[in-house]
Amino acid sequence: MALTYSAGSLVTARGREWVVLPESATDMLVLRPLGGSDDDIAALFPAFEDVKGAEFAAPEPSDLGDQRAAGLLRTALRIGFRSGAGPFRSLAGIAVEPRAYQLVPLLMALRQQTVRMLISDDVGIGKTIEAGLIASELLAQGEATGLAVLCSPALAEQWQGELRSKFGIDAELILASTVSRLERGLDLGQSLFDKYPHVIVSTDFIKSTRHRDDFVKHCPDLVIVDEAHTCVAADDTSASAQNQLRYELLRRVSEDMTRHLLLVTATPHSGKESAFRNLLGLVKPELATVSLDSEAGRKLLAQHFVARKRADVRQYLTTDDGLADDTLAEKTAFPSDRFFKDETYKLSPAYRALLDDAIAYAGERVEEAGSQGKRQARIAWWSAIALLRSLVSSPRAASQTLTTRSAAAIAASAEEADKLGAPLNSDAADSDAMEGQDVAPGAETTENAGARLKDLAARAKKLEGVEGDLKLKALIKHLKALLADGYNPIVFCRYIPTAEYVAAELSDKEIDGKKRRGPLGTKTVVKAVTGTLSPQQRLQRIEELAAEAGEDAAARRVLIATDCLSEGVNLQHHFDAVVHYDLAWNPTRHDQREGRVDRYGQRRDQVRIITLYGDDNGIDGKVLEVLIKKHRQIKKDLGISVSVPDETSAGVTDAIVEWLLMRGHRGEQEGLFAADEVMDTKAAQLEKDWNSAADREKASRSRFAQRSIHPQEVAREVGAIRESLGSAGEIRTFVRESLGALGGVLRTAGDSGGSGDDFTAQVGGAPAGLRDALAPVVGAEIIEHDRPIPFRSDPAVARGEAALVRTDPVVGALAAHVLNAALDTQAEGERPARRCGVVTTDAVTTRTTLLLARYRFHLTLPSRSGEKQLVAEDARLLAFRGSPKNAEWLSQEEAVALLDATATENTDPHFGERTMTRILGQLPETTAHLESYGDELATDLDASHRRVRTASGEIVRGLSVTAQKPADILGAYVYLPDASVSASVPAVGESA
Repeated sequence: MALTYSAGSLVTARGREWVVLPESATDMLVLRPLGGSDDDIAALFPAFEDVKGAEFAAPEPSDLGDQRAAGLLRTALRIGFRSGAGPFRSLAGIAVEPRAYQLVPLLMALRQQTVRMLISDDVGIGKTIEAGLIASELLAQGEATGLAVLCSPALAEQWQGELRSKFGIDAELILASTVSRLERGLDLGQSLFDKYPHVIVSTDFIKSTRHRDDFVKHCPDLVIVDEAHTCVAADDTSASAQNQLRYELLRRVSEDMTRHLLLVTATPHSGKESAFRNLLGLVKPELATVSLDSEAGRKLLAQHFVARKRADVRQYLTTDDGLADDTLAEKTAFPSDRFFKDETYKLSPAYRALLDDAIAYAGERVEEAGSQGKRQARIAWWSAIALLRSLVSSPRAASQTLTTRSAAAIAASAEEADKLGAPLNSDAADSDAMEGQDVAPGAETTENAGARLKDLAARAKKLEGVEGDLKLKALIKHLKALLADGYNPIVFCRYIPTAEYVAAELSDKEIDGKKRRGPLGTKTVVKAVTGTLSPQQRLQRIEELAAEAGEDAAARRVLIATDCLSEGVNLQHHFDAVVHYDLAWNPTRHDQREGRVDRYGQRRDQVRIITLYGDDNGIDGKVLEVLIKKHRQIKKDLGISVSVPDETSAGVTDAIVEWLLMRGHRGEQEGLFAADEVMDTKAAQLEKDWNSAADREKASRSRFAQRSIHPQEVAREVGAIRESLGSAGEIRTFVRESLGALGGVLRTAGDSGGSGDDFTAQVGGAPAGLRDALAPVVGAEIIEHDRPIPFRSDPAVARGEAALVRTDPVVGALAAHVLNAALDTQAEGERPARRCGVVTTDAVTTRTTLLLARYRFHLTLPSRSGEKQLVAEDARLLAFRGSPKNAEWLSQEEAVALLDATATENTDPHFGERTMTRILGQLPETTAHLESYGDELATDLDASHRRVRTASGEIVRGLSVTAQKPADILGAYVYLPDASVSASVPAVGESA
């Protein structure tokens, strides 16, 4: 008859020791290797394989380490924990080190029976991490069994990568491009959402009636909606058909009040109260109508809504937050500011003449069409805007627009003409999707206009290059200045032809068989990313650019991009400046572009922003003055971006175009004065509406500031996490000392943009086992050529760098090597950590023994899917004076302080071995105290789980925690008093 092993017990199989996991059954054991990771989990069948119960082997008294051995072993053990003690079941197993402020949404979520939240933190704070933390915790606890992320198709692969690499959640992509392949693998009558428990779904794909019903019927019990503001509209505006379909999808998903729902957006209402209310109504129906001016309304909202600016979290858990001291203070290194510089250029005479002729043509067409009915008028209008915007963009875009038929030309009505023309010509903040919006629009609307437009197109083509295109010449000048100052800029263009043209002009060329060097120098790599590439290809192109530039400090990167990269894609590790080559007609688009580099993880304290605008093209100056600068001022005053009211801003840009066409076609002074007056009136109305939106936003930020979780509560949980899993200082010391002991060559990082704690390490002299473990993580080439590995104290690191946090894969590989070497006395090479040690020191006046004990706890967590059986691990230091039989136990603080004790003289190895043998033989005398302490830890763990779930009695009812006995003694270390030191010197645990 097969033996039954409880979760957390040790077994021996396949020549090694394993920990039994809760997923095991009577006939099958699910095991994790002792000291191994989740990647090494295996299933064994006791009926077919030899499995035996195992006791943790006692330390070898002859295998003595030095004064560092205990601390290194303890840290290596804690880094390897995948289910650490503490109130969060997933935190030890994820590959990301959350900032303290990112725990706030998680704490809010755990206080709800069904999690319903609107996460609206500012751009770059880490909303994806916050949503991922909640998702991984709900899945780990059994409160959720499946996950669906609804997002733009352009961001789907990024979401997939984030969930897999940071949270260990493998999600299937369900997009228009993948659904046919996935459906071929379904059984008869099976839904995609039944087969794949975790999915990332294109919102635009799933919102159609054909797919929506199946999704709603089989929807997972946890849904995350990215950029949720695109799924609602204000009551006083005519929402697009796409918005209406999205809203209907979310309304039906949210109707099931047992479904967890996380809405994520940095712009929850864009200045429109009714849009904000509609969004809140998806979270909780009462929030759509409750008075938010009342205390009860604000209290209800505070349970479900979190919205913070960077200034709120830049310094967190300090005395300013009401804490007694700054022990747990955390500084998040956001760039302090954006440095704006508006640079002008003038048109060349030939370009000026081309623009005047084009404006004259467009004005004639608009006037002529006005007498032919509303449909023709709207078609001509969109054609005129397309022509003007492409001409201002670049000669290449102008040439393509002049020879392409207008999308609006096929419209059967004025309304259809607006529907077809607006997306390609405007930059609305709530545009349905960035995809496909960077193509150059067409301007041709009638057959008989062909010859005239072709002539204009030919003239535009001849203007390519710095002689005819002074805008390009100005760009090169400003790029050279940025590159000389050490910046790596992104140049944003409105249209694909412009981006391709600029990239070609900046790159090396081959003319008549001879290579001509680009204007930015040999060490500058230039590449373009546009909507012609798939989302995955865009990321690959960016990585190719970074790789091609290499690690040479003199190398520079220049990325030419369209707005296909202005949302969602994080570029702060490779770029630190933005050039707006083309002005967007909505300043929110500028903010989105700048937000790709101005975010957490950016090394520059100041991101540079250059805006190029035409001094004499009639459009740019007014757009800059009325829209862009006003937006900047509001953001500077409030600390956050406030979206421009789309309808009012469209009226302003329309007035600018009307003024330009009137000037170009008639030149009549009276008409121009009238147009000026209309433009001034609309600009004044825009400013009034915008200021009103900013005032509402300021008031709402003040009224709805996050107050449901106090910093003291966060500090308590952060302290518990660090006590269980290790602090940043402990990890940094471990990495430095371990690498140094293993033959690594460490150097201070110097002027690399990091902090004074940063350093680099070369591991060419380290044991082969460590080099083999690091090669897949940092890259085989770095290990083979013994290149320095940069270690950063800031967790937001670039590719090829390691963060000094326990979740970093490089730190994990190092810890696994140190732990395995400590457990294997026959391991080859240096072994920094040992399970025994005898140290003579002036830190004690009486023989003191330090024990490193590993505790395992059995948790029964009640959840909606039934009881969940889990195992938690904890490593604790316990110390006593005297003999084990008559032990005088020290406090936790006194035990930890022994790790800092230094040897004051050498200890004779034979004496040390005899001392160690005697102590180990007497350790059974300490069993009662170790078990009692384990029960205390179990009680504390139970209390911590109940504490973070205080708001829901049903969640904590049935919760139980028990300690598995006996505890494992991983290490024993004896500290002997230095006889040469006077007994009057205070020692650990004593006072003078």
